[in-house]
Amino acid sequence: MAKNSKKADKKSEEKEVKGQETTTNESTVKNKEPKVEKQPNLSAEEKLEAELNESKDKYLRLYSEFENFRRRTSKEKLELINTANESLIQTLLPVLDDFERAETSMSAESDVKLVKEGVDLIYNKFKGILEQKGVKRIEADKGSEFDVEYHEAITQIPAPEEKLKGKIVDVVEKGYQLNDKVIRFAKVVTGA
Repeated sequence: MAKNSKKADKKSEEKEVKGQETTTNESTVKNKEPKVEKQPNLSAEEKLEAELNESKDKYLRLYSEFENFRRRTSKEKLELINTANESLIQTLLPVLDDFERAETSMSAESDVKLVKEGVDLIYNKFKGILEQKGVKRIEADKGSEFDVEYHEAITQIPAPEEKLKGKIVDVVEKGYQLNDKVIRFAKVVTGA
């Protein structure tokens, strides 16, 4: 019988502990709810003042959250700008190494043909890297139509031929696009 009474005592103790835990959990849940002071004898003016103070508090909290968000996003934006070209620079460094090797071999090599081949290889490698990154050359050839979206007329000369009037006569500097956005207009001479 003593064993049965001990088991009963343990069960009753467990129920008491569980009961205390639920009241503790209920009180923490109640504490998480917004505090609204309820006093039965408040005038309408005092109630409005309490609501106003609560609204001001909510506004200040929201404003501070927004300011923190704004600061955090501006900091992230600055970091992004500072590291945006990292990938491009990393892919261009081998081209720089190739140019340094070419410079060394130019002073030692007497055959111009071999030097030219080396420089052509470096040029093609550099051009390939730019194409991988989305850089495209703007087509501007002699006799093609002048387009203000892609070309910049630096001067206008009398057309050497009748068919070149209003068209491109010469390309002074090539233009380039980065992902369909013009990053440098082609500088051209047009015929009048």
